[in-house]
Amino acid sequence: MREFPKEFFWGSATSAYQVEGDNCNCDWWEWEKKGLLPYHSGQACRHYQLYTQDFDLAKQLNHNAHRFSVEWSRIQPQQDAFNPQEIQHYRDVAIALKSRGLEPVVTLHHFTNPLWFMKAGGWLNRSSPSYFLDFTRKVVEALCDQVNLWVTINEPMVYVYHAYLLGAWPPQQKSFIATRKAIENLMRAHLQAYDCIHRIYEEKKLPPPRVSIAKNMQAFVACQPAFKNSFAAKIRNRIFNFEFIEKLMAKKALDFIGVNYYTRSLVEVKGWGLRHLFLDVCTDNHSQLKRNSLGWDIYPAGLYEVLLSLKKYGKPVFLLENGICTDDDALRGAYIHEHLKCVLQAIQGGVDVNGYLYWSLLDNFEWDKGFAPRFGLIEVDYQTFSRKVRESARQFAGICSRGSLA
Repeated sequence: MREFPKEFFWGSATSAYQVEGDNCNCDWWEWEKKGLLPYHSGQACRHYQLYTQDFDLAKQLNHNAHRFSVEWSRIQPQQDAFNPQEIQHYRDVAIALKSRGLEPVVTLHHFTNPLWFMKAGGWLNRSSPSYFLDFTRKVVEALCDQVNLWVTINEPMVYVYHAYLLGAWPPQQKSFIATRKAIENLMRAHLQAYDCIHRIYEEKKLPPPRVSIAKNMQAFVACQPAFKNSFAAKIRNRIFNFEFIEKLMAKKALDFIGVNYYTRSLVEVKGWGLRHLFLDVCTDNHSQLKRNSLGWDIYPAGLYEVLLSLKKYGKPVFLLENGICTDDDALRGAYIHEHLKCVLQAIQGGVDVNGYLYWSLLDNFEWDKGFAPRFGLIEVDYQTFSRKVRESARQFAGICSRGSLA
């Protein structure tokens, strides 16, 4: 079998801060402005203004779904103030997708936070789930007649890892205690948002929504066959890949399992301390695999392993992000093809995979890595903001159209 299910979702994804430009009311913009990052997102891809043009291209590329995020700091620039024009903007975005035959998949939180929220303690504040709930309610009430698929929080473990453990993203903390507190509050935020979204659809007599998170999952592989390496790989797999999912499953708060998959982590532990067990990776160049431009191993087999490991939960799985940053477009085409082979293999193995969204539709601002990494199916000229469809995008368009691998 080389054919995907008939109702399969094909498309790509973006996030507001990475493509819109001028999101000046959030923590990342403030961080850049203070010179704490050598890059400035600035106008990004000007997607805020050019989204209809970008969706025209997505339609031409045979996509039938698109994931985008709404920028919380635009919609709620102050704690006591919602901006109706910005809410209408995102409603227009969802309508623009629907009118082109693309199913909107809406993410409520994709790494960025309003300044007022961060000044109140961010995700360490016990009230943070309530703040997020107010925002969720406002957005869902406005978009519910256009949207059925919701992602409450993008990559919660990646966010807390960079923001509260590594200290590489705002608010730049390095604390296990803060990390655990942020994880707990993000879980509570999802649970409250999940109930809220379902309640709104019920009250409005709309078909039930499908709500999940986007869970980044990696293949954790011991570099050398030492006990501490395999032990650390198992711990990381358990905590980073499954803890969040299992706690939400126990509360019956996932309608599907949203997965983001890019790479593997080659685990080589230098000591027995917590930071070693959780953070150490191979630094001796033992990997023989091809890599993307950020040095991440290209490991399609890991996607198959991840998808198969989710079968036991009995839920549909939706691959919400999978992609490569590279200046070698032939490598991008091969990456997509090889990962889709593994998706097919998982489907054959009984995993109910509903769709595949490539990251990203456009080249974009890649957080603390700036504009250098090129993930896009569509190349962006950051001087003129012109778009150019890559050959890999056309190859992917053929797969989307056929619903099968050649």
